[in-house]
Amino acid sequence: MRFDVPIYFQRIQPGEYDESSGDYGPDSVSEDMRYANVTDAGTETLKLVYGEIRQGCKVIRLQTYYDKVFDRIRIGERVYRVDFSRRLRVKQVFIVSEVQGCR
Repeated sequence: MRFDVPIYFQRIQPGEYDESSGDYGPDSVSEDMRYANVTDAGTETLKLVYGEIRQGCKVIRLQTYYDKVFDRIRIGERVYRVDFSRRLRVKQVFIVSEVQGCR
């Protein structure tokens, strides 16, 4: 099993409130890169987690734990949200689904 795919844990900071215009500024996104093993989720896994078959779901495996707070994960140009997470003895596994409309 190769851990050669760069993934980015994203943390979203909401924009500051501007009193003169009454609007909020743009959100800022900070990223933390890790290398992981990324595969498509199998049919049995999808049935267990979601109860149905969904498209755009992946299984992400890390060699160590990721303990920082994050909002979503980016792989390449696609953004995913974590639907299931499990900590094993020395590894961590995420089952993620694609978020539409985020870049």
